[in-house]
Parts: sequence; structure tokens; C-alpha cells
Amino acid sequence: VQHIVESGGGSVQAGGSLRLSCEVSADPISSYCMAWFRQAPGKERGEVAAIDTDGRTAYNASVKGRFIITRDNAKKGLYLQMNRLKPEDTAMYYCTAVLTEPVIGCSLPYYEDWGQGTQVTVSS
Repeated sequence: VQHIVESGGGSVQAGGSLRLSCEVSADPISSYCMAWFRQAPGKERGEVAAIDTDGRTAYNASVKGRFIITRDNAKKGLYLQMNRLKPEDTAMYYCTAVLTEPVIGCSLPYYEDWGQGTQVTVSS
């Protein structure tokens, strides 16, 4: 991955929504597993949502039903629609991607390329 750039973070009240965007410079982007991670102060970085090369998605239990991850290969974009935000969603959000092969898939991706992150702050 040449570069990863996140955007769309901000401050919002609990119950509000935000949409994060990520531009991933990689080819062919359709062969990349992609995911959103987040890291709150004093906590480890953890996966929020992931999407494989076939568009199948997986979510952390804490965001399932509230967040939606999508990808647009034509735009080399990854997105995270965050609804019904809670104060505990406050964190720096990171986009990541890793090249895979059809026989391997995205079941055990090893992410090592990260963007600079975008801050999400949810107030109660």
C-alpha cells in the first residue's frame, strides 16, 4: 500500500452519526482485505469492522447493528457509516488494507499499513 488517508472524523453528540472515508492507494484494490480499527487513550488498537474481497463484512460486537462498512473499488475507497454513536465510541479511527490471494482470503489478515487516523469524539 502506497498510502492510506482517512477523513470524516469530528465531534458529535451521543445518538448522532458520522461517516468516515478512507482512500487507499493500492493495486489491484479488489484484491485487498480492508478494515477499520480504533484506539482510545490508554487502550489497545482494536478492530471495529472488516470487509473482504467479496464484500462480506464482519463487525465487533460493540458496534454491530450501528456501524456499516462498505468499499468502492472503483474509487479505491473504504467507508464506515457510524450511527447511534455512544461516548464509548470516542477514539482515533484507522483504516488499513492488506493484499491477499483467493486461496487465502481474509480470514487471518496481517495488517501492517495504516493511515494517520481520524479522531471521533462523542459527547454525552
